Amino acid sequence: MSIVGGVDIHRKQLTFDYLDVETGQVERGRVVPADREHLAEWLRRFDGLGEVAFAMEGCPGWRYVAEEMRIAGVTPHLAEPADTSVLRGPKRRAKTDKADAQLLRRLLSEGRLPECYIPPPQVLDWRARLQLYHDLRVEHSSWAKRIHATCFHQGATALGEAGVIRGDRQRLTAIIEDQLTAAGRLQANTALSIMDTLAEHTERVRHGLLGSARHIKGARALMADIYGVGPLTSVALCAWLGGPGRFSSSRRAVRFVGLDITVHSSDSKRSPGRLSRQGPEVLRWLLFEAAKTSARPSAPGHPYYDAVKQRYDANRAALSQARRIVRHAVHILGDLGEDAFTIIAQPAAPSRVAR
Repeated sequence: MSIVGGVDIHRKQLTFDYLDVETGQVERGRVVPADREHLAEWLRRFDGLGEVAFAMEGCPGWRYVAEEMRIAGVTPHLAEPADTSVLRGPKRRAKTDKADAQLLRRLLSEGRLPECYIPPPQVLDWRARLQLYHDLRVEHSSWAKRIHATCFHQGATALGEAGVIRGDRQRLTAIIEDQLTAAGRLQANTALSIMDTLAEHTERVRHGLLGSARHIKGARALMADIYGVGPLTSVALCAWLGGPGRFSSSRRAVRFVGLDITVHSSDSKRSPGRLSRQGPEVLRWLLFEAAKTSARPSAPGHPYYDAVKQRYDANRAALSQARRIVRHAVHILGDLGEDAFTIIAQPAAPSRVAR
């Protein structure tokens, strides 16, 4: 490489530190403001200079930086933030943006950068849509809880959160009109209106994800081979676990998803034996829902699920089954490699479980 450097990403500025390997000259500075236009203008200085590579941490904002670098012919390298912090070592002085950029440049030049996988743009879009769908579902549930809390606070007939979401709307409307005060009716009716709007947007996003799942080769393979994995779960598994050489073992994939069990906490305030809950929350949620299908007596994994349930409880059994799904999915996606992201025109055959 003729030029190697590091970029520290912030919302207001991009701090850079790069080294010209041939001359030994080091350049430091900032790109202000931090947006595509000013970054593209700054990257023009590397036109015709040979091989140029920059490292950045996998923090918010890395996507547009990596995309603009690729457009300019610069090779981006994405660093894992936690492992990069470990390589920094004990702090002897205040941590600054310049020091972070210098550390990234040094780790990249020495070949010690803990790199992350940079997925294709279409995979990033799948992740964004899945996260949007999850956020809409969570927000929808939170407004249902507010209606339930309002009814309980005023002593109205208890429907519960599930009754508010999936119950009879006419009965709920009658309870609101007959048993709540004017302020309570305003709260409940406002919440219902927002829930209807959220449900409309949620269904639109869900419909788009279902359409994508029918044409993604990796998603179709997962739905065909793994019991309980439906369209949404298959797209999520492809988006976060797909790609050539992503994981050296299935155990690493389980750890990436956040389904591994913690054994130590540095603050000594959390007992061992709990989930790490690191990684994509939406993927953990979908995996848990898919794993619960093993509670059906006809499911292939029901004997294992039932054995864990008898020994512990249903939640522990579902989590154990979710780990098995991750391990199975990693092997399927690993065999497909980049073909897991291939878009197929013809519709897919019905999956083993309609979800």
